[in-house]
Amino acid sequence: MLAIGLTGGIASGKSVIRRRMEERGVETFDADGVVHDLFASQNAVTESVKARFGADIVTEEGCVDRKTLGAIVFKDEKARKDLEALVHPAVKEAIETFLKNSRKKGASLAVVDAALMYETGSYERYDLIVVAHCPSALQKKRLMQRDHLSSEEAEKRIAAQLPIEEKRQRADHVIDTSTTIAETLKRTDEVLKDLLAKARPPDSR
Repeated sequence: MLAIGLTGGIASGKSVIRRRMEERGVETFDADGVVHDLFASQNAVTESVKARFGADIVTEEGCVDRKTLGAIVFKDEKARKDLEALVHPAVKEAIETFLKNSRKKGASLAVVDAALMYETGSYERYDLIVVAHCPSALQKKRLMQRDHLSSEEAEKRIAAQLPIEEKRQRADHVIDTSTTIAETLKRTDEVLKDLLAKARPPDSR
């Protein structure tokens, strides 16, 4: 089985690619979705986040208010690093479980969608890396529209990650998401065809 890392900058189109691969029958995993689920319930992670950042970032239901938390961590690098240290172990464990289960199913490919693979060094866990890419100006525009952010807020979030051009240069495959959805899906299908051709039989690794 090939373990594929799908990454790119924030608002670069990773989710569109992941969903297309899932539609094509590929086992996929959404790392940000795990964080959403963690923050949407009371658990050890949310308690740790509350202890570090204070009760103001927790709603009446005991969930983490992502918008309030984001306003803190994207203007303070140490705070962001502290948050990553609290959250990433749980995400890593979920990824390993996903990959293990995918092998048990006999999957040829297992695709993990995660934004910070290069930043955390977790890209080394994967056989190949696919990067969703669009020009930085378009990335900023999409982020502002999607998350209702100001120009300054969007720039801070983008600056918290490696430049998207650097990720593109380090990728095994690049999917350009800067044109139409149809073109992105077409390119995704092309990359997926190549990945399936390279896939090994399931192993016990």
